[in-house]
Amino acid sequence: MNTSYGVGEVFAQSVEGGATLAAAVDLEIAQLKGIYENPVEAQAKLMDSLGMDSFDPRKYMAEYRKKMEPVVKAAVGDGVHYANAVTIPAYCVGDIAHHIAQSTFNMCKDDMVMGIIEGGVTQVVDTSLRAAIPKFKSPGQVLALATGSGAAAAECLLEMDGFNGPSVVEFLTRRFHNYVQLYPTRGAAAELHNCDFMDMVYRGWGGIIDRSRKVKAGTAADLKPNVSGLAIDLGPLMTHDVIQNPQRYVYPACAITVRFAAMMSLADYPCLLTSEPVTATMMTNVIALDKATPAAPVRACKNCASASVVDFRHQYCEYREAV
Repeated sequence: MNTSYGVGEVFAQSVEGGATLAAAVDLEIAQLKGIYENPVEAQAKLMDSLGMDSFDPRKYMAEYRKKMEPVVKAAVGDGVHYANAVTIPAYCVGDIAHHIAQSTFNMCKDDMVMGIIEGGVTQVVDTSLRAAIPKFKSPGQVLALATGSGAAAAECLLEMDGFNGPSVVEFLTRRFHNYVQLYPTRGAAAELHNCDFMDMVYRGWGGIIDRSRKVKAGTAADLKPNVSGLAIDLGPLMTHDVIQNPQRYVYPACAITVRFAAMMSLADYPCLLTSEPVTATMMTNVIALDKATPAAPVRACKNCASASVVDFRHQYCEYREAV
């Protein structure tokens, strides 16, 4: 993860601008070469190109390097794998401070959006983790429950309005193919958060909620989803005042898409559902407990939603060859 450049963007923009494929490849190679040979200047140029002027990025990155260099050297000297020395600072994009912005405030002015972040997911994660404290056997279980409980809550929210993970994955994947044709020069990150959202709800459906519904089938028992043998408490979701009263926000008799509409807003910004502040903190600690083993790239199938339902292409994944 070097700079915020989206791999392939120079190639795509060049082709759409009229360059030959060969010329576009050369330009892409030059861009990739630049971000590895001169990452600070390459990042500064990327920010310049977007008109960023709220601070001096070159000065900031120079100071950051000066302060981080002794920390990185000490980590390597202590046996931390080079991959982990790179990965952990990259988790800054998961920090809560990374998500505090005017755009976040604007989005959360919608009562349903805020309710989903607050009671629909965060409180489900919190209560599930607290209840499982006496049962945890490994740090990995803590991480699995934190992410799994949020995924389960997100899936339940979709199901409340008659949708589910697979239907949303198909919906957003079909939109992707149309969107590419409509906006071939769109930014490289356009679908980034849609993919995060799809992975979350697809996991919540197949690995958790759908499985628990099959266990419940034909009985009067409550739905009891679990991850790694640890219970998920959906109580906060089922009792949240805003989530359970969508009729307050549209024509009351037709309030059947309010929660889904809010979830589609969050599909462009799912960071506080997945939840990045939680997973970034937990992954940092999990890595610290096994510092000599590279934690990224992940050498395992992540069951990506974008390669599972409509555009099924898992067989082309090269996770085994991850560098």
